[in-house]
Amino acid sequence: MSAGSSESLSEALAAALVAGEPAALVTLSEARGSTPREAGTAMLVMPDLVVGTIGGGTCEWAGVARARQLLAEGEAEAGLRMPLGPETGQCCGGHVTLAIRRADAGTLAALRDREAQGAAREPAVVIYGAGHVGRALALALDPLPFRTRIVDARAEEVARVSGARIARTVGAPDAVAEAAPPGAAHVVVTHSHALDSLICASLLEANTFAYLGLIGSATKRATFLSAFRAMGLDAAALDRLVCPIGGTAVRDKRPAVIAALVAAELIATFAT
Repeated sequence: MSAGSSESLSEALAAALVAGEPAALVTLSEARGSTPREAGTAMLVMPDLVVGTIGGGTCEWAGVARARQLLAEGEAEAGLRMPLGPETGQCCGGHVTLAIRRADAGTLAALRDREAQGAAREPAVVIYGAGHVGRALALALDPLPFRTRIVDARAEEVARVSGARIARTVGAPDAVAEAAPPGAAHVVVTHSHALDSLICASLLEANTFAYLGLIGSATKRATFLSAFRAMGLDAAALDRLVCPIGGTAVRDKRPAVIAALVAAELIATFAT
């Protein structure tokens, strides 16, 4: 059985240690050539549960089996080297080395530190508006490597937001925009065109965003840009305004579909 990706390795290990359940940390310590995941990727293996993934397939299955053997036989650590070629039923062509260690309190402390450092490096994403699209986007971004915040002045809408890792703010979205950190991504999906305009104008004037997406049509974009030009906002910044969000190749306006498309845009923004 595998756990969902929203559960961190440290959370899973903490629960296992409290329950007295043995666990092993399997780390992809070396990755050469073409491999499913990069070096440093890890998963937690317990007798009847696996949390995380090192890429799936034969490599992961072998790692899980060896980790469970280690737990059953009382070993402290083990290693496993695997070529990812025809002899193992794979065609990646790379080579991996797995480090397998019985997990303890020290492992938990190291995992917590590593996860905290990783979270601090994650790009910030601010969603303005907790309506249908905003909530769908928050849910779509929850398992992804972003520090996501959703803001809306309507407390009842913010209360409906799902996502274990999503920060929620009840307040004025335009005020949050004014205080936004440089290099963040912003997705403006409020219930009010006037509020959309205020938020976008503030972000465009600062011009420190990595991504600025506005829900709406090409007509809305043209209307907003005309007003922003009249305000004297920088032309290069205006060119970076993404509207419609999610592109135009898929003409499906269901909130969950829009959210998936915007999530892909955000991943592409920070991967380049």
